[in-house]
Amino acid sequence: MLVAPPAEDHHELSRLMAAATVSPEFCNLLLVDPKLAIETGYQGETFMLSDAERYLLLFIHADSLAELAMQITQAFGMGLNTLTYSFTQAPNFIGY
Repeated sequence: MLVAPPAEDHHELSRLMAAATVSPEFCNLLLVDPKLAIETGYQGETFMLSDAERYLLLFIHADSLAELAMQITQAFGMGLNTLTYSFTQAPNFIGY
C-alpha cells in the first residue's frame, strides 16, 4: 500500500504543479516524461518530492494537467475517491 504524507506536506508537489501551470513546455514534459521533468526541474528549481509523490507521478497516465491534478488528488485522498496502489517491490528510483 502506498502511504502518502499528510496533505499539508505536499508543498513540493504544489510547486511542481504550479510550474506546469505557468509553463506549457514543462507541463508537456511532465505529462510525456515525468521522470525527466522531475530530474530536470523548472528554470533551475528542483522539486524535493517524497517517494510516494515521485512514484505516483511516474505511474499516472494523464492527457492534461487537469486530469493529472485530479488523479493526484484522488490518490492522496484529498477529498475525492482514493486509489490504492500495492507493489511487490520498492520502485527503483528510491534513493534519488
